[in-house]
Amino acid sequence: MKELEYPFDSLEILKKKKSLKRTLLPNDNFIEKRIAILSGSTVGELQNILEIFLLNHGIKPVFWQGKYNRFYEESVFEISELKYFNPDVVYVHTTIKNLKYLPEITDTKEMVDEKLNQEYAYFKDVWDNLKKKLSCSIIQNNFELLPHRCMGNVDVYHSSGEINYINLLNQKFYEYARTTDSFYINDINYQSSWFGLEKWFDNTSWYLYKYPFSSEAIPLVSHNISNIIKSIYGKNKKALILDLDNTLWGGIIGDDGLENIKLGIETGEGMPYYDLQKYIKKLSDLGIALNVCSKNEEKTAKLGFTHPSSLLKKEDFIVFKANWENKDTNIKEIIQELNILDEGAILLDDNPAERLIINQSIPKISTPELSAPENYVKILDQSGFFEVTALSLDDKKRNEYYKANKKREETAKTYTNYKEYLKSLEMVCTFENINEKNIERAVQLINKTNQFNLTTVRYTESEVKDLIKDQSNITICSKLKDKFGDNGLVSCLMAKLTKDIMYIDLWVMSCRVFKRDLEKAIFDKLVNHCQQRNIKKIQGKYVPTSKNGYVKYLYSTLGFLSLKTEEGGELWEYIIPDNFEKTNTVMEEINND
Repeated sequence: MKELEYPFDSLEILKKKKSLKRTLLPNDNFIEKRIAILSGSTVGELQNILEIFLLNHGIKPVFWQGKYNRFYEESVFEISELKYFNPDVVYVHTTIKNLKYLPEITDTKEMVDEKLNQEYAYFKDVWDNLKKKLSCSIIQNNFELLPHRCMGNVDVYHSSGEINYINLLNQKFYEYARTTDSFYINDINYQSSWFGLEKWFDNTSWYLYKYPFSSEAIPLVSHNISNIIKSIYGKNKKALILDLDNTLWGGIIGDDGLENIKLGIETGEGMPYYDLQKYIKKLSDLGIALNVCSKNEEKTAKLGFTHPSSLLKKEDFIVFKANWENKDTNIKEIIQELNILDEGAILLDDNPAERLIINQSIPKISTPELSAPENYVKILDQSGFFEVTALSLDDKKRNEYYKANKKREETAKTYTNYKEYLKSLEMVCTFENINEKNIERAVQLINKTNQFNLTTVRYTESEVKDLIKDQSNITICSKLKDKFGDNGLVSCLMAKLTKDIMYIDLWVMSCRVFKRDLEKAIFDKLVNHCQQRNIKKIQGKYVPTSKNGYVKYLYSTLGFLSLKTEEGGELWEYIIPDNFEKTNTVMEEINND
């Protein structure tokens, strides 16, 4: 919804929140998440606006709201009600209004250190108890700066300075976040600075209503929290599709020539495009797939990346389409070649007419409203498309995987027998259990995979750790490599033993290894686990969504029989024969479990 994309109008969102919610609710493709808000101040309006942003991300929240300024008591002493709610996410909404031990000017350094340690311990009690009693993600605000500085500039570094104290406390929060699973910081320190401290604080709102910041800042904070939550549950964008002329450089290369396009730090006209390319290069390092869609001659379009100030090179792009076809046709082909969903892509194009056509033809793709070139980076950044809640080695290598897939596709065209093509890839599948080394990637795969996802079950890292403690459960992680490269960890299966039946609770696989028979190797491995335990029956459910039609017939293909169709999905069963023969015939298997 355009009204909820940056740059949004905060006052309009506050005014139209009910109508915006009514517009969003008819969507039948939500995932439902239970979100508890622990209050350090009044949070009613924040919850209302957060709901709208989450609905816009395809997440339907069920809220539990704590009592006013009882966040400590409700997480440490009175947690039974919260446990009964069983949240997926707990958001601790605290601000500088909730600090207990700000230093006095007369305090010694030792006294300030003692206050700092007590303050941190107070919040750590909250987090530790939540983690001990609940299996959920925790989002905690850090602290914004104060609106005043009694000591002036020295306040930021003097041992008794309040600004110094807040900065040190924030660092303790960050260290906890670095070393703790499923714990995230909502950076209101940055948000308040970006918004402007003078606008952020509204004493009237605090004195009368106990809102710790101005009402106009509520959508900003809600938007940021929603970005964290949608990232946790795999709703980030995966690919950037880029126009060229007046987007990645100033001018029209076909008319102006390479030497006359505006790009580089030498001129004011070229600097915005240089900064945009620098930002996009960083997105590529995060694993975002870069692609080109330009109405241009291909040879001319590629020439632009030979410019001495171009930070992006032709080799940085996965799919490069420069022709005179309609852009919506080209973009649909790019999305198909990347094997991602429409909502996983963003078009960055300066032309409003082209954006309108794409919006009408591919409504789920994001098309940020670009204004002046000097605002391109701000618009892309503040939109929160690529919010990072976990950054694995697999993420950093994702573009290598895409490029290797292009080589595989080119090779496939030379074969008439698909099985022979698969054998030619020289694939090696490595199996291992979920363990400390791979759990981050496994959890990421569980929460971000939509197309090969049989049950749509999602787990936090804490929940996965609890599940693998039970020795009756089976976890199968699969890595796949071939002569074109290593795809990394690409599939995760979790099964639970119920009486004499092994029930597949979750099975996900990355889209980058579709149609390579890896599912057969994984099924063989599951059967092997069952045979070792003398288990004859395997059951699994297929829960249909608008995105997982790819696996609708998976169980049937593997030899399962449908038992019944019930609300919430179709139950399938496989009886392991005594003379079971492996179904994988195209790849080598290595067991590291």
